[in-house]
Amino acid sequence: MPTGTIARLLIDKGFGFVRDESGLEHFFHRSSVRGAVFELLREGQRVEFVIEESQKGPRAGDVRLVEG
Repeated sequence: MPTGTIARLLIDKGFGFVRDESGLEHFFHRSSVRGAVFELLREGQRVEFVIEESQKGPRAGDVRLVEG
């Protein structure tokens, strides 16, 4: 499962972007967050995620905070 950090959050719009270890950014929707409250996420937090295909191209899904 890829890991990365939360690069940008738009809490009021319900989405954000995760930057993977290679530097690519992946869109994620609030409904993709597991085990955490979207509104309590912060930029810079480490996460793991899966890459999903959507109608608009690849995006981050099953986004989970990494402990430590």
